[in-house]
Amino acid sequence: MPLILGLDPSLSCTGWGVVAKDGNRLTHIANGQVPTDAKAPLAERLVTLDRELTDVIARFHPDCAAVEEVFVNKNAQSTLKLGQARGVCLLAAARAGLAVHEYATRLVKKAIVGTGGAEKAQVQAMLKVLLPGAKLAGADAADALAVAIAHAHLAK
Repeated sequence: MPLILGLDPSLSCTGWGVVAKDGNRLTHIANGQVPTDAKAPLAERLVTLDRELTDVIARFHPDCAAVEEVFVNKNAQSTLKLGQARGVCLLAAARAGLAVHEYATRLVKKAIVGTGGAEKAQVQAMLKVLLPGAKLAGADAADALAVAIAHAHLAK
């Protein structure tokens, strides 16, 4: 059964989720969040993110990673920080030898709920249907599981 690591990048709190795919069946393996200290220097926050994601990859040995693409904020500084966190996510997965796939937020929502304009609450409700019994570590972990599931549905 291939394991898919989903990542929802953020400098403040990156979500991660691991699902197993067996044909059309998905099984929740684990999920979590990597918060960083907002008072710490940027470089230190990026190192924390890299270290924690490297540990997740070493613990679960996923076969591939799916990462949510950056959306553009009105605040250019926020977009830049998000991009840096996303770069760490891509690097951690690629350094571990994983094939890395990228998905736009609207495509993830469409794969999970059926519409690209779905609200977070709708996505989380569908996660309960798709992964019954899964205990979510938080909203960022839920988003990461959605990215992993979208990859499971969309990958060739």
